[in-house]
Amino acid sequence: MKTETNPLKVIQDYPVIPVYYNEDAQTCIEVVKASYAGGIRVFEFTNRGPKAPENFKALLAYRNEHFPDMKLGIGTIKTVAQAEAYIELGADFIVSPIVRADLAEITASHNILWVPGCMTPTEINLAEELGAPLVKLFPGDTLGIGFLKAIKPLFPNLKFMPTGGVDVNKENIDNWLNAGVTALGFGSKLFQQPENAKDYNWLTERCQLLIKLVKG
Repeated sequence: MKTETNPLKVIQDYPVIPVYYNEDAQTCIEVVKASYAGGIRVFEFTNRGPKAPENFKALLAYRNEHFPDMKLGIGTIKTVAQAEAYIELGADFIVSPIVRADLAEITASHNILWVPGCMTPTEINLAEELGAPLVKLFPGDTLGIGFLKAIKPLFPNLKFMPTGGVDVNKENIDNWLNAGVTALGFGSKLFQQPENAKDYNWLTERCQLLIKLVKG
């Protein structure tokens, strides 16, 4: 079977996106393995600590060897230098908490999907003008479902992905989907480890449940 190469298409096909960082490379690998086993095919690692570049490199190496159909992107990218460094490492897509024209330019020049984070109609409009096909609503729980419902008709050609505080229950997921999101980014609420957990089977099961809830 041919592996889909377009990250945006894979995001649309597999709209549950874990957003994760850990200082320990082996822990990162175990988390990605468990997520993949649960059906995840798009994973966002975040640039949130000193070990981020080397851990991302380790994740890419593991991904390339074991599950090449997974898209592995990098988040919390705020500068061109950061974007260039991770593009050089092999990131499949770049996610930012902000909108910047120079980030749009550098990702476009490398033909890399850029997902900017937006909080206002002005930022969303700027992201659209800069060519972003998918916008991250951040922080999702602060903006809320009502915000998306209000602004979505203004941007009929844009796709939206809330990240930050998106809950892992059916009601919250259904509300976001009914408001018209393309994908959902799951952070700390996805990775709350149950007490007495000895391995990452709980994460595999949680990912399976989320995919079932999102795909109906």
